[in-house]
Amino acid sequence: MFDGLKARLDRLFREHTPADPRAYAAGLREALLEAKSGLTAMREGLGTTERELVAERKQLADAERRGRLAGAVPDPETVAVAERYAGRHRERILVLERKLVVQQDELALAEREVQEMSAQYRSAAGGTAGSASVDAAWRDLEAAGATRPASDEDRDVADADRRRREETVEAQLAYLKGKLGDKKRER
Repeated sequence: MFDGLKARLDRLFREHTPADPRAYAAGLREALLEAKSGLTAMREGLGTTERELVAERKQLADAERRGRLAGAVPDPETVAVAERYAGRHRERILVLERKLVVQQDELALAEREVQEMSAQYRSAAGGTAGSASVDAAWRDLEAAGATRPASDEDRDVADADRRRREETVEAQLAYLKGKLGDKKRER
């Protein structure tokens, strides 16, 4: 059941690098939802096997009881038929018991994989995706012609530049407000 999901996750990891955090997180979320629905189907299958095993054990008990009753009444043909059915039910019980163990192991494995995927999704959707998205934004800005500060010294220069521009804008705004105030007083 999880083979298709695993192939899809492999494709997700190949196609979306952590540099594209939104697509990566969205792909993980989709895969996680699919995995959770797969877990539900696996649990239902496990429940079905358990019910089949209970029914098969009941049928074995019935076949053995019929065989004992047929043995009490000297009827060798009925005894042989009852033994044949009891043998089939025993074989079926053995198969269902093995199937149940395999399904339980497979479910435990799948639940661990879903937990790991959940942790990856939380990581991709949370803090680690933030730095990757900042990097992606800077790449977009650099493609548009902006330069990215490379060091603390460059950041200090960029911050000083920004402060000067803000001060200039504030001064211009104050001048325009003053001029507007003078015109209102003239009226």
